[in-house]
Amino acid sequence: MKGLLDTGTLLKAVLNKENGIRESRSLTHLAILEIPNYHKLVGITDGGMIPVPTLEQKADIARNAATFFRSIGYKRPNIAALCASEIRSEKMPETVDAAELQAMCQRGELGDCLLEGPLSFDIAVSRESAVIKGFKSEISGETDILLIPNITVGNVLAKGLIYWAKAVMAGCIIGAKTPIVLTSRGASTEEKLLSILLSIL
Repeated sequence: MKGLLDTGTLLKAVLNKENGIRESRSLTHLAILEIPNYHKLVGITDGGMIPVPTLEQKADIARNAATFFRSIGYKRPNIAALCASEIRSEKMPETVDAAELQAMCQRGELGDCLLEGPLSFDIAVSRESAVIKGFKSEISGETDILLIPNITVGNVLAKGLIYWAKAVMAGCIIGAKTPIVLTSRGASTEEKLLSILLSIL
């Protein structure tokens, strides 16, 4: 867990080629939130490490998150590759990536999980919205993990849920040999404690 140490200093040690603890190709941030208006915990990733992930990095983000969820008891986590629209469009590159991630999942390249994309936020979290839009989805309303297109979306979404929707968050960096608690400077004592407990779990 990071204390008063500079984040860069901590990560430099983590990534050290000789004696660091990096394990996967990408270190990624996973926030897990308890939201009053959603019936189960939901993960948001990556809102803290990779600013604008490539397709390959998004695949790593999905694998890391799915592995983490399986480690805490989920058999086959549902992942929604979030975009502004559920329609693939060359004008929105993130929708192209999301569609490719779905294809990769179907080929078994992301491990034991069910990933759909591109999905709009409303379809990802509301079965009613999917029905109204006539969109067929296996995970709509049952999403466990929101795979966001860039760090800005993840950061704004998580903080918006905390400050406006009274969500409770815990988070950590995954992809190393052990979870790394790297909370925001503005994190509450509760968030820091929950992040430690989540990492231990």
